[in-house]
Amino acid sequence: MKSSYIVLGTNDMTAGVAFYDALFADTALTQVHSDHRMTYWQCPDLAFALALPFDGAPATNGNGTMVGLDVGANSDVDRLYAKALEIGGTSEGAPAQRGPYYSCYVRDLDKNKLCLFSMAV
Repeated sequence: MKSSYIVLGTNDMTAGVAFYDALFADTALTQVHSDHRMTYWQCPDLAFALALPFDGAPATNGNGTMVGLDVGANSDVDRLYAKALEIGGTSEGAPAQRGPYYSCYVRDLDKNKLCLFSMAV
């Protein structure tokens, strides 16, 4: 079994799309579709979407919920961490070796938590 897609909620689609377009700019994820409620980025192994909640209630971040993205090399973790902070994200842990992974933790504009990591040795 493997993960095939991730959907995160947003309360401001325009700001959220700008954040993820900038964060994913130099990665394999590219925006493939956008409408009034959802925007999708995709690469061969993953689809990532930002959505206004279907039920019309405000999007909220989950306490203890986190999305992990293997971004390639350690230098990619460093680069994307800096990019996330530059475009308005907040730090939940600077890049460092944590067990077998080199990783960092950031929150997007809606406070969704991301772990950007490298499995490279």
